[in-house]
Amino acid sequence: MFRIWSKILIDGKITRQFVYENEGRYVHHEFFDYLSEICYALDVPTPVILKTHIVNFAKFNHVKFTPKDFVESVDFDALFLERIIV
Repeated sequence: MFRIWSKILIDGKITRQFVYENEGRYVHHEFFDYLSEICYALDVPTPVILKTHIVNFAKFNHVKFTPKDFVESVDFDALFLERIIV
């Protein structure tokens, strides 16, 4: 089981948050599926995922998406995902 804490940031403050939980093991090639479910729950568009996003999440347990990572315009400064390690 793993959890991902997702936060929408505006001016450095958390405006919305969601904790994604999955009963299975975390696998890197399913990162888009996890991100899609998180974005759906937060009601935001899904960002474009680059290899660096996946590597940062795998290596540092967090990743930050800025407005330039989205095809659609967004009204926040960042979408931050952090893996919760218990």
